[in-house]
This record gives sequence, C-alpha cells and structure tokens, in this order.
Amino acid sequence: MLNYFPKFFTEKAIYIYFASLLACIVIFFKHTMGWYFYLFGIAEVFLFFHFANVLTKKWSGYSDKFFSKKLFNTALVIRICYVIFSYFFYKIVTGQPFEFISMDAIGYHGTALGIVQNGFTHELKYIDSSDQGYPAYLGFIYKYLGFVKLDETGVLSGSYGHTVMIARLIKALLGAYTVLLMYRLGSRTFGENAGRIGAILCMIFPNLIFYCGLHVKEVEMLFIAVFFLERVDAMLRLGKYTVMTIAPPVLAIIAMFFLRVPLGAVLLLSVITAILFSSKRVVNWKQKIIVGVWTLAVLAYFIGGKVMMDVEQTWEGRNDAQTSSMQWRAIRKGGNKFVKNLSGAVFAPMIFAIPFPTVINTPSQDNQRLIHGGNFDKNIMAFFTMFSLFMIIKRKEWRKYILVGSYMIGYLMVIAFSPFAQSERFHYPALPFILMFAAYGISLCTDKTKKYFNIYSILMIFIVIGWSWFKLAGRGMA
Repeated sequence: MLNYFPKFFTEKAIYIYFASLLACIVIFFKHTMGWYFYLFGIAEVFLFFHFANVLTKKWSGYSDKFFSKKLFNTALVIRICYVIFSYFFYKIVTGQPFEFISMDAIGYHGTALGIVQNGFTHELKYIDSSDQGYPAYLGFIYKYLGFVKLDETGVLSGSYGHTVMIARLIKALLGAYTVLLMYRLGSRTFGENAGRIGAILCMIFPNLIFYCGLHVKEVEMLFIAVFFLERVDAMLRLGKYTVMTIAPPVLAIIAMFFLRVPLGAVLLLSVITAILFSSKRVVNWKQKIIVGVWTLAVLAYFIGGKVMMDVEQTWEGRNDAQTSSMQWRAIRKGGNKFVKNLSGAVFAPMIFAIPFPTVINTPSQDNQRLIHGGNFDKNIMAFFTMFSLFMIIKRKEWRKYILVGSYMIGYLMVIAFSPFAQSERFHYPALPFILMFAAYGISLCTDKTKKYFNIYSILMIFIVIGWSWFKLAGRGMA
C-alpha cells in the first residue's frame, strides 16, 4: 500500500485545472472573472496538490507522537494565517469583515451582540430550537471572551472587529483539532498509511480552511460531528463503557440537534447502522447491546419533542422542498431556468463530486468563485473516493468501515434530495470523510489506476466547460 500521494496524480490534477481554466477563458471570454478570483483558484489548486505530494512523502516516516504534534501545529498556523488574511481581505472588497452576500453571518453577529445587550433568554426566545445553538455559542464568546462593551446606559459602544477576530481564531483552533481527530479516526479505520494521508489532505484542503474565516456555524458543526464519531468509534473498539467514555458523545449529539437537526439524525443513524452491521471482531454482541441501549436512550430524549418533529418534517418535506427551491431558483432575478429540471435523481449519482467549480462571471456568485479552486480539488478527490468504495465493495470489506461510511453516504444522500444539493456549504460536514476515503483509495492505487485517472481527468475538462455553459445559458448569457 502507498504511504504518500504520488506526483503523477497531483501534477496531472494541476495541469487539468489550468487546461479547464484556459478553455473557459477562451470560450467564455466576455464572462471572465475578476483577477483575484483567478489568484484564489490557482493558489487553492496548486498549493493543495503540491503539498499533498510533498508532505505525505516527507511526513510518512515520523513517529505517531511527532506526526500528531506536527499535524495539529501546522493546521493551526495555516488557519490562523488565513483568518487574519481573510478578515482584511473582506474588509477591503466588501467594506465589512464578512463574506460576499453574508446574510446568515450578519444575522448571527447581530444576535450575538443582542445577547450581550439583552441577555440570552430575550434574544433566543424567538429563534427555533434547532437553530439556537450557534447564536448562543457566539453570544457566549462575545459576552465573555470578545470584550464587547456597553456604555453607562447599557447600549453597545465601539467597534467589534476584535470580537469577530477572536471568534474566528477560536474557529481556527477547533478546525485544527478536527484535523487531529480525523487522523485518529482515520488511522483506526483505514490503517496508519491512509490515516496519515487523509489527515494531511484535511490539514491543507482549501474549503476546510476557508470556513475558519467566515462567521457561519460550519466549523463548529463539523468539529462536533467528528468528535462524536471519533469518540463512538474509540468506545466500540476499546469496549470501555463508563461515564467518562459515554458522556462526551452524548453531550456532542445533544449539542448537534441545536445546530442542524438532519445532521444530528444522520449521526445517530450511523451509530445504529454500525451496531447492526459491524463485524463481530470489531463490535461483539455485548458491546452492541450496551451501545444500542445508549443510542435508544438518546433517541428517547428527543422522541415526542420539537427536535423529533423537525426531523420528521425535514424527511417528509424533502421532495417538495427540493422541487420548490429549484423552481424558485429558475424564476428569480439572475436565476437559471435550467435548474427547474434538476432533482435528487440527477444529483445522487454525482454527489461525491459536486458542486462543480464556478469559473465564469455569473450574478451574485462571488463566494462560489472565490472557492472554485477548492471545489475543483474536491472534484478530483472524488475519483479516489469512488475508487476506494469500489475496492471496499469488491473485497467485501464494507463492514470494517460501516460507521464512517454510513455517516458519509447517509449525509450525502440527505443533501442530494434536499434544496441544497448544489450548495458547497452544505457539503462541508461530509468533506473530511470524503477525503479520508479518498486517502484510502490513494493508498490502494497501482499503475492500472493511472489509466482510469487519465480518463477521469479529461472528462473533468469537459465537465468544467459544460458546467460553465449551463450556468450562462440558463441565464440567457451564453
């Protein structure tokens, strides 16, 4: 098995990106992007694939302890540097320290300031329980760590730039620790070689860095999801069931239900799936009964409550919600008339790869253009993810990977049949697991694999061009 990401694949990916970009510039010259979008994309693709090769090879000989320390420290430094850079970048291009079209971010920021001024109860009482978690968390940071000041009349005073920065530096810390947790989880699940490759991919993947500089809840949500699965996996493999081992995942899953209900439901279902189908060598019947009772107890806490109603409504309304969303996106100002024909049946087969990169100038999609290189990276890594799943099924070894596999596939299927199938932000909770499966696929690569990767790479050029035409033609701009 390979213990590094071969240069053949990383160099080919870089060449394919530049070929795709150049083709779109020539074909859709009237709709080229602003210069800094190209710089972001080039950095996101070149730096990711270059260091994916260099670091996986250089760090393969490190001891476990040194590798973990190096991984966390490097991940933290990268994220802190990006948080500082993105803060000033957004201040320059948008006039405020928030991303383009930042309604959610500004809304969370305003609620957090309201908590400082009026208290938690006053600000949260009109917010749905399944969305109270992040505003409350952000309000806590603002109130106790962010040094937001009130004047003598109790009114907010001064600027809040330093407060925003503190919140994002905490995101950088959580993001770095998430990478370390993925290393532990990936190594136990796929072996040390794949675990190290996957951890390095997570450490340098642009999208996982990008969200540390935003004021939305994705970083915290992913941290909780990974923490939950890592702790459950450790508990099942070690067979230790004490208050100290059971309490952390229980608290994590409860917190998740106050951040995003469908994600909490998928996490619980992945545990149930692991209990039912894990190999007896990994989880024996005694362990299955103990963890099964624990999972049912957590479910019982929510059954009959508002959170369970939210899960039920989300599931029952998935088809109507997707159809309505696609119709609205087709008729809105600047919308794409072609999307009304899209559905879960279209998205599901492509779910590991989408969204495709936006490399042309379409209305109100600055955020998509800024992260287009990261989306291209994901498109390429999807090849290795699908290759790993093919090999796992071919070898009939799927039971070994049932916990992380059921979470990844389960969540992606929920997204595929939701209104957010093409939204990069909503793919974020599955991204490190896609990378971890991709790392396992990389470790299994042979010379024969190169032939299929070459075909996939050429196909990617046509996909990027076709996706660009789709976005323009659907808006009457082609």
